[in-house]
Amino acid sequence: MNLPNKLTILRMCMIPFFLVFLMVPGIPYGNWISVAIFILASLTDMFDGKIARKYNLITDFGKFMDPLADKLLVCSAMIALIELDRIPAWVVIVIIAREFIISGFRLVAADNGVVIAAGWWGKVKTVVQMVMIIILICNFEGDFFFVLGQIGIYLSLVLTVVSLIDYLVRNKEVLTKGSK
Repeated sequence: MNLPNKLTILRMCMIPFFLVFLMVPGIPYGNWISVAIFILASLTDMFDGKIARKYNLITDFGKFMDPLADKLLVCSAMIALIELDRIPAWVVIVIIAREFIISGFRLVAADNGVVIAAGWWGKVKTVVQMVMIIILICNFEGDFFFVLGQIGIYLSLVLTVVSLIDYLVRNKEVLTKGSK
């Protein structure tokens, strides 16, 4: 197993620790430890991709598992943030619905022998979601940070829809192959 794939697996293994520090009351500095874990996990996403491309270590495992690890990290965080009353449930439902649609689409593609890597809009969406989550976890006081968090939430929502449309348009031939 190459380094990028190990980083992807590491990112998935960090999720339970992130959630414990975020959700379990009474842990000293739990909020700050959780945000540090989330940032570290998010950085593994950037590094695994850069390393894979630079050293030609791109694998089908990585193409499939890297986006899945991102989805697990981001969706876990957003679901936890619903519980903490920092993001509306309906927004998270829309974002998770997009992830299910893309995952189903990837399964159809894989059934046809096609592995689809993440597109540019999807990568931007993921970065914006991760920044939004960091802002919401930090939960700073004041109107500026409240507005910044709201902008992050709705920008994430818009990018979720745009990236879904882009993904489906760019890969529409997968659906037509799967329906024959």
